[in-house]
Amino acid sequence: QVQLVESGGGLVQAGGSLRLSCAASGSNFNIRTMAWYRQAPGKQRVLVAHITSGGSTNYADSVKGRFTISRDNAKNTVYLQMNSLKPEDTAVYYCNADYVSSGVIGVRYSWGQGTQVTVSS
Repeated sequence: QVQLVESGGGLVQAGGSLRLSCAASGSNFNIRTMAWYRQAPGKQRVLVAHITSGGSTNYADSVKGRFTISRDNAKNTVYLQMNSLKPEDTAVYYCNADYVSSGVIGVRYSWGQGTQVTVSS
């Protein structure tokens, strides 16, 4: 089982920036796609951005041009640089990864515990 631990959330004023990090740990695994999701109060969890092991990225329309996802494969870590933050970006941000493990058939998924991002107007 892969464990994901997020960090970097907090309170920021509109127009400010934050950088989220998510580190994966475990043994005998190979992470494929890593992603960030977010869930605002009373709303469903939605995809913010994802990045493949080869570095291909995809973003939700609402964050294009403001957020950048990146990863360090050697450290099994994914980042989300968030610039020009808006109050509507306020949510709990979750890290997600899909991976394969030695001796286990099929793709497995893991979620982090979430980190709160609050943007004040």
